[in-house]
Amino acid sequence: MFVGRVKGVVEGRRVESLEYEVLEPQASLALQKICEQEAEKHGLACVRVYHKRGLARVGEPVLFIAAASRGRREALEALGEILERVKHEAFVWKLERREDGEYWILGDSKRVPRAQASSASPQP
Repeated sequence: MFVGRVKGVVEGRRVESLEYEVLEPQASLALQKICEQEAEKHGLACVRVYHKRGLARVGEPVLFIAAASRGRREALEALGEILERVKHEAFVWKLERREDGEYWILGDSKRVPRAQASSASPQP
């Protein structure tokens, strides 16, 4: 089992919170697809993913991935692959609030300042 938590410090800056925005039903369908595909690929008996929605504070658990298999190697390999796929495919977006501003997190580590992302949007 993997449990992801909100980090307290990122890039040397204190994190205050994360806010998760989720697009439904696409997010649930994507998580289901990831679980089915990875279970088949790795021969898992069962796999489940739960992702937090809304506001999360530092230290709070936000992502749970469980994989059951005959051996640990298959389960551990699957956990890593599932984690990476969830970060890129799940229709879940993270807004990181920290001491130096707010950042949209893209994928695993790219951060875009919220103000910059907003100014790039077309104006009415």
